[in-house]
Amino acid sequence: MKKNAVRFLIAAFAFAVLSLPALAQAPNSGESGGRHHGMPTVEERVQHLTKKLNLTDDQQTKVKSILENQQSEANSLRQDTSLSQQDRRAKFMQIHQTTQQSIRDVLTDEQKAKFDQMQEQRQEKMGNHTVQGTPATPDKQPQ
Repeated sequence: MKKNAVRFLIAAFAFAVLSLPALAQAPNSGESGGRHHGMPTVEERVQHLTKKLNLTDDQQTKVKSILENQQSEANSLRQDTSLSQQDRRAKFMQIHQTTQQSIRDVLTDEQKAKFDQMQEQRQEKMGNHTVQGTPATPDKQPQ
């Protein structure tokens, strides 16, 4: 019985030691080599929009600023414990809608059409989540 316990501990230790190099090589969230979970970084979002919408350098700078502002507001909201979950969610949605409209304001008419289509596809992919019992609506707002 004692021999089996010792063998088990040796095997478990060997497995743990052999696993360390694989864990050390796991990609960081900042590296582009691996897939990570959660929200993409501001830089990744700007790159994605640049690729999809062919943003100019000036547009990239403006979009990056808009997304950094969104991230800052969202981080502040996450830290605000005085709000109920419903109120916090509503404010997140408001920040998101304001951000989407600000990005649209930077785009040309052709880019706006592509951007709106991207938002509709995103909405469909997310399954039209509901907020406070009402269906989510596309982020488009009248000009």
